[in-house]
Amino acid sequence: MAITLLESGLDDFMMFEKAEAMGGTWRDNTYPGCACDVPSHLYSYSFAQHSGWSRRFASQAEILAYIREVARRHDLDQRILYNTPITAAEWIDSERHWRLSTKDGRQFTARAVVSAVGGLHLPSYPRIAGSDRFQGPAFHTARWRHDVDLAGKRVAVIGAGASAVQVVPEIAPHVAKLHVFQRTPQWIMPRNDRPYSSLERLAYRYVPGLLRSSRALHFWKAEAMALGLVLKPRWMHEGEKRARAFLKRSIADPALRRKLKPKYRMGCKRVLLSDSYYPALSLPHVELVTTRIERMTHDGIATADGKTRKVDVVVYATGFRPFDQSADIAIRGRDGRLLSDEWQDGPQAFRGVAVTGFPNHFLIMGPNSGLGHNSILFMIECQVRYIRDCLSWLESGKTESVEVRPDVQEDFNRRLDETHRRTVWKNKRKQDGCSSWYVHSSGRNTAIWPGFASSYWLSTLRASQRDFLPARPRKAAAPLQTPLRRAA
Repeated sequence: MAITLLESGLDDFMMFEKAEAMGGTWRDNTYPGCACDVPSHLYSYSFAQHSGWSRRFASQAEILAYIREVARRHDLDQRILYNTPITAAEWIDSERHWRLSTKDGRQFTARAVVSAVGGLHLPSYPRIAGSDRFQGPAFHTARWRHDVDLAGKRVAVIGAGASAVQVVPEIAPHVAKLHVFQRTPQWIMPRNDRPYSSLERLAYRYVPGLLRSSRALHFWKAEAMALGLVLKPRWMHEGEKRARAFLKRSIADPALRRKLKPKYRMGCKRVLLSDSYYPALSLPHVELVTTRIERMTHDGIATADGKTRKVDVVVYATGFRPFDQSADIAIRGRDGRLLSDEWQDGPQAFRGVAVTGFPNHFLIMGPNSGLGHNSILFMIECQVRYIRDCLSWLESGKTESVEVRPDVQEDFNRRLDETHRRTVWKNKRKQDGCSSWYVHSSGRNTAIWPGFASSYWLSTLRASQRDFLPARPRKAAAPLQTPLRRAA
């Protein structure tokens, strides 16, 4: 967003970062094996393609270095206030600007605010009776304790989703005993990861068009997968067949295979990629536990079958609190309305970018802009271009506020709900034996874009003023900028 503003000639902005350094999820998640599950050439900025990725799926450290290098090239560090959490944002209608409050009591004014707080960054912890009694180290994968040596320890990993699939193979060879507590089996496909050779990296660097061709190939292969997710869920049978064959090839023990075989339609939950998870579960000192956890004791975990497994360390691989940008910041829009109240029945917006009643307030990775098949960076770049269009209306001086029309937002979400009913994700909380964090407790799918990434690109190609309330001309006496620096 910042780079796009600079390229558009808009340089009067600030960025607020609650942490001490940039990097988001790739700064916070440093657990062993942390990596991206989107191919490296696709999981990178379209305007900053990188020929030096070391392997097909980049590691956390490599992605973080890439993000920081791109920011360094555009000299963004001087525009960021670190260690500055925003606790409240209030629209002052008489002044046509936002007032931002920080945790340490400072205030800033801004004609426009872009909320880029991320979709999945607040760790989710399970509610387990007695968890406070456990006396050993217990931590979330997103808050990895590097001071805890797991070598020779009895370790419990609670959860069997995306982070568990990555961390289990990394720690399994070093621990004395590993218990993996699985609530729901996941559909897992081969990752087919490998390092890039020096010759390949040279070719990506010097052969004209090769890097962009690789990115395009990965993009359209991912789009093809959405045919079953979006149009015909029954077409996912072919993927299920391949995943079951992969499971059979990887796990020799029939009893273990049965525990790992999903009983719901592929795609309802995130499809996982791994070449090493199944082999790790087959190690003699690794146990997959599918019995419900009843409670934790001072030195172990008790399950509903009456067994208690003694452990030294507990790792929570239980994911994140999903897609609610009003969770940590009190955002008050026109007429004092509170965004968290507006979203009581689930977050909703227009194109995942704008919310009626909240002028000059824009979202990146807002409701229904997540994907189940492609790169989220593609979606983010679509949103950035769309927001840039909206900001250009403010800069032109023809209006002081940009706010989506209530009927436009309502119609957009009605059509989203209708489309979701035909997809593999659907709307109701549980379907085909599958419950997913994509679906809000109200029964609406508030996380996933129910279409192709390319269709989202088309829908956000250009912002139309017809979708927004009539322009409010700037008052003749009003200054062009607020007394303090504007903050985007």
